[in-house]
Amino acid sequence: MAETATAKSRREAWGRLRKLPSKRWQARYPAPDGKLYSARTEDDRPLTFLTKGDARAWLNRVHDSIARGEWEPPAEAAARREREEAEAAARDITFAEYADRWLERIATEPGKGSKMRKPATVMMYRGRVNNYLRERLGDTLVREIDTDVVRALTRDLVAIPSRLRPDAPHNGVASDAIDVLKMILRAAVADGVLARMPDVATPQRKSVRHDQDHAPEDDVATPAQVEALYAAMPQPWRLAVLLAAWCQLRRGEVLGLQRRDIVWNIDRTAATLYVRRQKNGSTGGLTDPKSETGVRSMAVPPLMIDRLREHLDEWVGAGAKSPIVPTSAKGKEHMSASRWNSVWADRREAVAGLPEGYRFHDLRHTGLTRFAQEGATLAELMRRGGHADIKVVLRYQKATMARDIELAARMSASVDAELARAMTTPAR
Repeated sequence: MAETATAKSRREAWGRLRKLPSKRWQARYPAPDGKLYSARTEDDRPLTFLTKGDARAWLNRVHDSIARGEWEPPAEAAARREREEAEAAARDITFAEYADRWLERIATEPGKGSKMRKPATVMMYRGRVNNYLRERLGDTLVREIDTDVVRALTRDLVAIPSRLRPDAPHNGVASDAIDVLKMILRAAVADGVLARMPDVATPQRKSVRHDQDHAPEDDVATPAQVEALYAAMPQPWRLAVLLAAWCQLRRGEVLGLQRRDIVWNIDRTAATLYVRRQKNGSTGGLTDPKSETGVRSMAVPPLMIDRLREHLDEWVGAGAKSPIVPTSAKGKEHMSASRWNSVWADRREAVAGLPEGYRFHDLRHTGLTRFAQEGATLAELMRRGGHADIKVVLRYQKATMARDIELAARMSASVDAELARAMTTPAR
């Protein structure tokens, strides 16, 4: 504690010493700020001495620190040391400890745009940390993770065989794992735990399901194949095939549909479908669609109106919230993504001509490609598919090259014909 410099005590050449009733010695000194301070410990607690010599030696050390310009008020010095110790402890944190803190942070704090991350997103990041990063980096101090460390990790991850196709040259996990690692390390740089961001590129993303000769057009099913898939699926789930293909819905959107999402005209000859939620494949619950653009409405194609009406009458419960794809006929429970995947993998094998491992999601690709072939604009494709990224939609227009060739040929023929007529018509 600071006292006024006029306090009475035994004077030394510099500072003051006083014997306490406890027989221990107290030391006080005049500080540069004009106050008289009693001896304090480094954590700013009262300090006394067993002998007068010990007290005098302590005074001499303080005097030297003042002469060197290094003195700080005891409370400020204690606070500074506490900060430094905390910073040192933070710099000594392991990757496993910091990754856990980071996962907790992103689960409880807003991200970009001040929006909370979806539980499925946090679960996905946690899975990549636990499955691919924790074992390899867990005991490594974050401050020691540099470019060489990340490059070595990248090589290890790239070398992991693909679970889907062990003979594939890519595994489909390395790029995602490294992206999550980079997010964690960027946060560590911002927190002052890591000095600089390692300079390592994310491994290139390439398809695991197909070889390099595979083209997006190969995943477009023919109408006959869609019909065969519809016929191969058992009830009450058969309509899901048509919803994915001709309404271009994602799996979670199909499984999340409820009776109230189908709005009919007066005589039930036309319907509008509203996408308001999805069955989340990660959490198992009903959540908002993938993005804000995922909330949308669309006309149900006439080719499936009769089947939609029959499905609702025969297989869907009467309640407004009854699932369109229930676990059982007219049941109240939405079918889970895992059970659907099992049924789909079993029944798709009955359809000839489909690529190996044909995905349910490829039906959506089929429908959007056909929509593009009918002349839909990019904006119309984005709205129909609930896309937020125009780059994703561009592939559906690329898949219409046959239509482009046909139109170019027709244009060429009409231009040639017009030129021919012009050349044979005499000038007036």
